Amino acid sequence: MARNEETLHVDSHPTTRNAAHLTRRSFIKATTAATALAAASSLTACAPATSDLAATGEDAEAAHPVGRDIVSGEWKTAACWHNCGGRCLNKVLVQDGVVVRQKTDDTHEDSPDYPQQRGCLRGRSQRKQVFAEDRIKYPLKRAGWSLDAPNGELRGKDEWERVSWDEALDLVAQGLTRAKEQYGNRSILLLKGWNPEMTRTMGAFGGFTNFWDTNSYGSWSKTPFVIGFHHDNMQDQTINDRYDLRNCETIVMMAMNPAWSAAGSQMWNYWQAKAAGAKFIVVDPMYSETAATLDAEWIPIRPATDMAFLLGVAYAMLEADEAEGLIDWDFLNRCTVGFDAEHMPSDAKQQTNFKDYVQGAYDNTPKTPEWASEICGASPEAIRNLARAMGKDHKVGFLVSAASARVNNTDNLPQLVMTVGAMGGHMGKSGHMTGSTMHVTSGNGGPALIKAGKDGLPEIKNPVDDHINGNEVWDAVIDGTYTFTGTKHYDPAEKRDIDIHVIYHSSGNKLQTNVGMARAIEAHRKVDMVVAHAQFFTSAARYADIILPLTTEWERFDGLFGGTLGHKSNREMMVAYQQIIDPLYEAKSDQDIACELAEKLGIARADVYPFDVKQQYFNQLASMEVCDEDGKTYVPAVGITQEDIDELGVEGEPQEGKLAYQELKQLGVYQVKRTPDDNYGYIAFKDFVEDPEANPLETPSGKLEIYSQTLADTFSAMGWDTVTPIPTYVKVTNGYEDASASGAEYPLQVMNPHYLRRAHSVFDNIGWLREAWTNPVFISTADADAAGVSDGDTVLVSSPYGQCVRNACVYAGLMPGVVALPHGAWVAVDEETGIDVAGADNCLTGPAPNGQGVSGYNSALCKIEKYTGEALAPDAEQPLRIVCKDGE
Repeated sequence: MARNEETLHVDSHPTTRNAAHLTRRSFIKATTAATALAAASSLTACAPATSDLAATGEDAEAAHPVGRDIVSGEWKTAACWHNCGGRCLNKVLVQDGVVVRQKTDDTHEDSPDYPQQRGCLRGRSQRKQVFAEDRIKYPLKRAGWSLDAPNGELRGKDEWERVSWDEALDLVAQGLTRAKEQYGNRSILLLKGWNPEMTRTMGAFGGFTNFWDTNSYGSWSKTPFVIGFHHDNMQDQTINDRYDLRNCETIVMMAMNPAWSAAGSQMWNYWQAKAAGAKFIVVDPMYSETAATLDAEWIPIRPATDMAFLLGVAYAMLEADEAEGLIDWDFLNRCTVGFDAEHMPSDAKQQTNFKDYVQGAYDNTPKTPEWASEICGASPEAIRNLARAMGKDHKVGFLVSAASARVNNTDNLPQLVMTVGAMGGHMGKSGHMTGSTMHVTSGNGGPALIKAGKDGLPEIKNPVDDHINGNEVWDAVIDGTYTFTGTKHYDPAEKRDIDIHVIYHSSGNKLQTNVGMARAIEAHRKVDMVVAHAQFFTSAARYADIILPLTTEWERFDGLFGGTLGHKSNREMMVAYQQIIDPLYEAKSDQDIACELAEKLGIARADVYPFDVKQQYFNQLASMEVCDEDGKTYVPAVGITQEDIDELGVEGEPQEGKLAYQELKQLGVYQVKRTPDDNYGYIAFKDFVEDPEANPLETPSGKLEIYSQTLADTFSAMGWDTVTPIPTYVKVTNGYEDASASGAEYPLQVMNPHYLRRAHSVFDNIGWLREAWTNPVFISTADADAAGVSDGDTVLVSSPYGQCVRNACVYAGLMPGVVALPHGAWVAVDEETGIDVAGADNCLTGPAPNGQGVSGYNSALCKIEKYTGEALAPDAEQPLRIVCKDGE
């Protein structure tokens, strides 16, 4: 986009800085005027915010008040709706439609047993997002695009024109109709996240091609469900609850950094376990804030080598078992199949068992700690010490996140985690647990004690069955073929032709968050039309033709976490948030856009949404349940009166409930008060371990399957890989062996940690967070010395798939040979050089279809060198992506 010298430097957020006498009306007028002045003749990316809002006339007093009133007004519960892993309580003080203060949970006294649900720095900066001057304010059309002349090569480079909602929706409807009539509904690729709204409209329109991916869970998204390593169809209910976490003597955390990735109550859970005496061991390429906070022993390993590491641990347990009694043979014999030759499942097609494989019976390569060390980098001594710590006589919590499973060729990793945990008998007993724990459930396993109800909307099915995996989606757009594995993504491979002409981003920012960004940009430049719903000029919006401005959750009607957005909360609480302000500018909600577009397509609004958001919310409230004191029975959570029904303007019946609706609305949160002796405790697999025959698992054997024929047959048939029935070491595509090969062009491995500046890609534009979290590339001291790089130097990071520049943070707590580039920065490619100047992690990743379709976000290679161009200014000093037009 062209930059103009005559730009106005706008102070970051006048609504929150000088809010004493600022009304919603004056705020909108002032910010609209300011952004209009930011361009002389075209839409432009404006300069960084540095000075006060220039205001005259009636707005001058509003922009420059004499004093501040930060007491009067109404406190409301505000949505903190992003997929960060916290799911916390945030409240805002509203004066005349303007937010002047924020606070977090103060609904009760804080304690270890009854913790407040406190917000993190991202939640506390939420108003900086809602009222940001770089909001997309109006519908926009790319200047060089039309239905007859798409000029796709200009996507990401072109200027923008403001259009009316009527014109924008007409253009979108015409583009969709043309694609449907000329190429069929399969030609429309709908990319979505949590939000279901556009799936309803597009389903009613005749369907769309869908996208699927293993996302954050990696191989934890499918493997647990075929080997019995899950509970109630949830793979994150395989660990015990937070009270029993305190009973562990040792807690092993693999690839976990909740201090960065889940900043809510999660670290509080682990801190209480430490206070109760637990020792922590962190296995990770990086010495993290989690390790430092918990004073953990650190075992550094290379990215994507967890399989080798755990095979070495398993060998060491077998090696020392006769002398030290490390293995719980009773558990293995009763609760598992496939560990040894005497306990094979009846459906086994091969007579290969795990014990013999680890000891080298099949390939003459015992998986000794020395063998593992050569691959993973951990010392043999550290591997043997961990094996001893994992012995059956110790109470061990063996916890992993999915970061190590967001790696190519890791289909057996959850199975291996299960196996090593089972060897020590660390399941089904107090103080013993094994499994994946991350996001809102980190450190607190078990079924939800509060369940949001259903919105009551009838399902609208998608008549098109095409589902394209994330590894193949951009190639499918460009080359016209892909691998179909069914709508549930477990079926044998079927090669299909596909001809995509429309890419529609309704939510999720898939161009940004999917592997292979360079290929994504190429795909976006190929099609006839790209549409994006957006609050900001995100990566998806940058490469669109039509941008439809979205409201934030603060501008929408009330809702529940666990309900309207599909997001889970931690098991003990549910946030009930309120609408904070009216919609700003011309922004609309996803649901309003879906309904208005449906009408443009000739579909009645009622056929898409037969009742409004208030009725949907009421239906959820009325069917919301809470676990009763017996720990088993679920009862209505919310008491509703006829007055409540009349106030909401909905249809329904009064009901009794544990908490009155008006009290829930005032508190903003329903939290179950826990005590150590309550009936809400949870021990994963308890019934199964106590009596496997009476409580079989959902596997052919009814047991935990260390040998799983279903796993091998299902994932091998998907056509990307041959997957073994037992955990075996597989060379990872774009892994350590490639990096360490003689003469390797890309000798460093890249990992992309979640980072407190963002929730995935959200918040990347917020000034507070950009200043506090600078988004460097982390480089080990050894690698920096070898490259002649000093702390703060601008470096060029190159991979086989793309390049970016970042300022270096030289860090001794990073394993040599490893680079850490935080996840989620919005791509900003310099069109002259092809180099991304924002540090978008997926510029460095590439698709490598494998196994169950895992996207290998942490399987990437690079090289680093000092950048010879202009030094990179800190992100906090970079221009905001303001899209504005002269005179408006």
